[in-house]
Amino acid sequence: MSVQFKDYYALLKVPRTATADAIRKSYRKLVRQYHPDVNKNADAESKFKDIGEAYEVLSDSEKRKRYDRLGADYRSGQEFRPPPGWENMRHGFQGRPESMGGFRPEDLGGFSDFFETLFGGEQFHGAGPGAGAGHAWTPRGEDHEAAVTIDLADSFHGAHKAITLQSAALGPDNRVQRRSRSYKVRIPSGTLDGERIRLAGQGGPGRGGGPAGDLYLRVHIKPHPVFHLHGRELEVSVKVAPWEAALGARVPVETMEGKAFLNLPAGTQAGQRFRLRGKGMPGGSRGPAGDLMVIVQIAVPRHINEKEKKLFEELGRVSAFDPRKG
Repeated sequence: MSVQFKDYYALLKVPRTATADAIRKSYRKLVRQYHPDVNKNADAESKFKDIGEAYEVLSDSEKRKRYDRLGADYRSGQEFRPPPGWENMRHGFQGRPESMGGFRPEDLGGFSDFFETLFGGEQFHGAGPGAGAGHAWTPRGEDHEAAVTIDLADSFHGAHKAITLQSAALGPDNRVQRRSRSYKVRIPSGTLDGERIRLAGQGGPGRGGGPAGDLYLRVHIKPHPVFHLHGRELEVSVKVAPWEAALGARVPVETMEGKAFLNLPAGTQAGQRFRLRGKGMPGGSRGPAGDLMVIVQIAVPRHINEKEKKLFEELGRVSAFDPRKG
């Protein structure tokens, strides 16, 4: 059988090297753009269905590998015949959880001939009675994502927080309505900026008895007045006196867990960095803890008494050090 090739990457407007996260973001954007409840253009339903089919393949690592084996030489609309050995291959269809309310791409009918040629047609799997037999399936609810902003102390030590999120949804009169919902969230110790926290079953409701989707909270950490976060490393500055830098000293350093001490070697320079191992963000199950990087700032006294002035003047007379010569 001859069918037309579909360029799933072009349909989702992503390069072939796109990450799973980039594919998901593009899918969500496009499915909102072409959702038949929103877009009344004549070709919206067709594009909506194509986008859903493309995401079904590219969001599944095994299907994507199989599709990528075809190479990048085909173009959309070209006649396509599967290579030998691709017959009788069947893959399960789990139902995509991330479309917008109303109905979903798979609700518009089966997949294309091209999809069925590659993956052996549709096998639907769901959570209810009769799932996996023909089209008796119970689709899972949508996964939702929201942003939550926390303090550095909460991400370092871990915390339990109550948060309230607002969402927009179409009401019975097709007008946008705002809804508020509160959650109790556990922030694991060592949570980093940009990580996601999963709240199982707190996403969109399933249909026909299907399970609810999940809610993912994308974490943003507020800037801290003392510490700067770089991945799992923390960075802090410490001020030292000129004589401490010149002679060496044991100076206290602020950490997220209280005071620590740093042994400065003689001749320490302004801007020099020292590492306190394991004093950065906790690792836990993610691996070892990060380090605390200490940046030295040499502080000069703004006001000195007569004795101090004479000592500095004496130092200036006897010292051969010229800072402009390094």
